[in-house]
Amino acid sequence: MPFESHRPFNDLPPLPPARSLETIPVLKACIRARAALAELKAVGALIPDQAVLINSIPLLEAQASSEIENIVTTSDRLFRFAGQGYEAGADPATKEALRYRRALAQGFERLSARPLTTVAAVEICRTIKGVDIDVRATPGTALVNDATRQVIYTPPEGEALLRDLLANWERYLHAAEPDTDPLVRLAVQHYQFEAIHPFADGNGRTGRVLNLLYLVEQELLDLPVLYLSRAIIRAKSDYYRLLLAVTTDGAWEPWLLFMIEAVRETAQWTTAKVRAIRDLLDETAERIRREAPRIYSRELAEIIFVQPYCRIGNLVEAGIAQRQSASAYLKALVGIGVLEEVKAGRERLFINPELLRLLNNDDGG
Repeated sequence: MPFESHRPFNDLPPLPPARSLETIPVLKACIRARAALAELKAVGALIPDQAVLINSIPLLEAQASSEIENIVTTSDRLFRFAGQGYEAGADPATKEALRYRRALAQGFERLSARPLTTVAAVEICRTIKGVDIDVRATPGTALVNDATRQVIYTPPEGEALLRDLLANWERYLHAAEPDTDPLVRLAVQHYQFEAIHPFADGNGRTGRVLNLLYLVEQELLDLPVLYLSRAIIRAKSDYYRLLLAVTTDGAWEPWLLFMIEAVRETAQWTTAKVRAIRDLLDETAERIRREAPRIYSRELAEIIFVQPYCRIGNLVEAGIAQRQSASAYLKALVGIGVLEEVKAGRERLFINPELLRLLNNDDGG
């Protein structure tokens, strides 16, 4: 039966796709993207405290991935409210983006104990949405054009069918296919997950978290620090158009090339950003050593990169100093121009302005 946007797509074909996907253009794109990922992996390993990366790039990813779904916040707000116990004063959009970052972090931690599964996808979606969501059991879900409100896709319906499709998706993730490039499988599984659309909400963000975790699971990355949503939001209309074209026309190659190129582009961008963060950290550490030698330690320099909105408690929790000394250390860094102090309600925040400028700068450095 031909595809009809208003009819539930219960005929979604299982994986793997029936046709050969590894065309010459696709394989060439994979070679370029894998080289870019290898460079990112190597550069990231050069930063001694990996929390510097875990606390920065994933927040940018959370911001962009949420913005794709029209949940808009700023990186400044995300960094200000990031951290245990600090979300309470945030606006709803910032809280939701922070939940995305938490879902990514929790998924990464669990990878060491178990592979990606349907259960993992459910847990990710629950964390993102902050509610006890599960695989859809009722009909009525449809994707509409934001401007025209026209239905463009109606995903499969029926909990049993959805769980069968997810079981097939899960088997594809871990099938022994040594001749299929993992970047091809990344793009294929992402299409399939979004086509299944297993949840009433949060499918796009859940799928994008799964993308990053899959790259880690396949050992193409050590950390989930690829800013992949940057490429998607810069070509949002193409992303949705090409996803739909796989459904309506079986147009796999354009979709694969789009996703693989997105990986390559953002790997190169992220590599440049990581290098810039590392250089700024080294410059800042040297500046503290030179201008405030009495308080200098590498750990002190690193904590203001792990926490660009730093609190006295962050130094105490890191074991750098007791509360009174921690306050003096941060004020000394304000005195030499490394940090800026601002009052936010009852607390004092010590901001790393150079790092925030670097992170907010959309180029690679």
